[in-house]
Amino acid sequence: MSQSFHPLSTQALATDTVVFRYGQGFPVSVNMDATAMDVMTDLLRVKVYTIAPETPIDNALQKMIHAEVRLLIVTDYADSVLGVITATDIMGERPIAISSAERVPHSAIRVEQIMTARNEIDALRMKDVENASVGDIVATLRGAGRQHAIVLDQDERGKAILRGIFSTTQIAKLLGVALEADGKAQSFAELERALQA
Repeated sequence: MSQSFHPLSTQALATDTVVFRYGQGFPVSVNMDATAMDVMTDLLRVKVYTIAPETPIDNALQKMIHAEVRLLIVTDYADSVLGVITATDIMGERPIAISSAERVPHSAIRVEQIMTARNEIDALRMKDVENASVGDIVATLRGAGRQHAIVLDQDERGKAILRGIFSTTQIAKLLGVALEADGKAQSFAELERALQA
């Protein structure tokens, strides 16, 4: 089958041309009664950032900085989830304790030594998230004392898949609540007070 190809027309770049930055389509703002889906990072639409367990934590932190995320999913060679690691984990007390106890430099500490392992993670179910509000998610994160929550769904074969991530940083930004310099909401209580004002 022969085809006839035609060159496309071109245009010059205007002086005010900007780069399109992909976003998953978060709304400009939300309130506590909005649907939880409005604040979930949906991995069907946004790239997930993963890291190998043997990676030095300094490299993991650099990856977070470059990707502009505060959480990485720790996976094995087959892409199975082993756990999660956050910027708070890396910059917290655990690496200092490991460095001191094992007499190793900070640069020698690996992700697997400080990550939250799979068996320590309580994930949310997608079917519950679809019927939840932003307030429900804030209450869930507050109750767990966590800055992040992961959401599980099922693929067409019924196998569990990581589908989404909730972040207090993202929720606070969409709610219009001021964040500290490190990106954390002051506290869940302050987050709720700010929303009630």
